[in-house]
Formats: sequence, structure tokens, C-alpha cells
Amino acid sequence: MKVGIIGATGWLGSALGGGLLARGMLQPRDLLLLNRSGPRGDYHGHGDVTWAASAGELVAGSDLVVISVRPQDWPALDLRAPGRLVVSFMAGVGLARLGACAGRIVRAMPNAAAEIGRSYSPWIAGPGVTDADRAATRWLLSAIGTEDELGDEGQLDLMTAVPGSGAAYPALMAVALADYLCRNGIGEAVAWRAAEAVICDAPLVLAGRIDRAREMVDTYLGYDGTTAAGINAATAAGFGPSLQAALEAAVMKARQMDA
Repeated sequence: MKVGIIGATGWLGSALGGGLLARGMLQPRDLLLLNRSGPRGDYHGHGDVTWAASAGELVAGSDLVVISVRPQDWPALDLRAPGRLVVSFMAGVGLARLGACAGRIVRAMPNAAAEIGRSYSPWIAGPGVTDADRAATRWLLSAIGTEDELGDEGQLDLMTAVPGSGAAYPALMAVALADYLCRNGIGEAVAWRAAEAVICDAPLVLAGRIDRAREMVDTYLGYDGTTAAGINAATAAGFGPSLQAALEAAVMKARQMDA
């Protein structure tokens, strides 16, 4: 299979290309790349990938085409890919609009953890997508992490808001934690290390058993100690509803982008 990536040096496109090469899923000669800034001499340590001069050239040489550009760049791309499987990473550009390229369309929503091979990428198949296309999609997304097929396109907007947000909300929480410590006299370097312990290290105890998160919260509450006091204060201040309001805003933004 020859894979073409439009937006090959962007955050997600680069992660995908690098993952396909690093895992030996593709030989460099079977990877076609396109970006706005033109060819590069080295791509994840490989100089023998193929750089296309245009979207048309990339499509002509590819069996599977990945669109990894900003949603606002989609209209100018004027992509035509009849007979090709086209996998879009764009938020807010729905199957109906993508159908203008005349390919068999899959919409997937990776997140920034693709960079370390840990993205969770839910996806939806459009009309005409075959079982072989579904297998190819799963194969492609395995280069950057795990995946699930969804049953309805509307669900993808929800996933855009949740796993699609990547590290955004943990980063926001890390900033709040570090700022609190700094305001109370802790040195900045130490404050950031403490925030890292909370955001990056401690949550590893939930890896593989995230469905026990509610049970863990109840365990902390049962101790009725300092952390329980903090959880109760956060709940009273609207921690859960505030986060859910943020997610709802993200969902609405995704739907407005496709209007």
C-alpha cells in the first residue's frame, strides 16, 4: 500500500508519517508527502520518501490519502481523489463536505499523544467504505495508538471535544496547580515538578482501569482527610459542571465549523 499524507510536517501528519516508518509499516518509498513549505531533505531520518508537488500528484501515486491540514485550509485544497480511500484528521469538516473529493471517506480524530504513539483515535466511515477500507483504517491508526469505530457521525463531535483535546485540560490543570504553589511561596521549578507529579505520574495508577476512577474518588472521600476536603471544595465550586461546559462549547464549535 502506498500512503499519501497531505500536511505531512504538521503535528498529526508528522506523527503519523514517523510512526509508519518507525514501526516498519511502510517502506520510505511507499510514503508520499505534501506540505505547504515544500520538500525537506530528511523526514524522520529518511531521505528517500517521495515529496509530491501537488495534491493531484500525491493522489495519483497513493492508495490511501490522509488529510492532516487545518479545517480552514480544506476549501483551497480542492482535492479530487476518485477511487481512493481518504482519511481526514480535520475537525469540523463533515462527511458531506469531504464527499466533494469523490473518494471513500473516513473521518478520524487523533490527538496530540500521536506524537508518542499513544493517541486514541475514534473514527467514522462514510458511504461506500468497504470492509477492506475499515481494515486499512485500523492499520493506519495503529501507527499512532489505538482506535474505535463509531456508529454515528454526530458522536465524532463529542470525541473531538474529549479525546481530541489531547493534553489541553491536563495542561490547564497543571497551570492552576503550579500557579497556586507559586503564589504561596514555592519556587517555580519545584512548583512545576509538583504539578508534573499530579498530572503525569500519579494518574498512571488508573492506566488500564480507568473505569475505576469513580471508585478511586469515593476512596479518597472515605478517608475524610485533606484530599477529601479539596474534592468537596472543587465539587462545590462547580468543577464537574465547569469541565462539562467546556466540552459542550468544544462540541458546539465543531458543529458550527461544519455548518
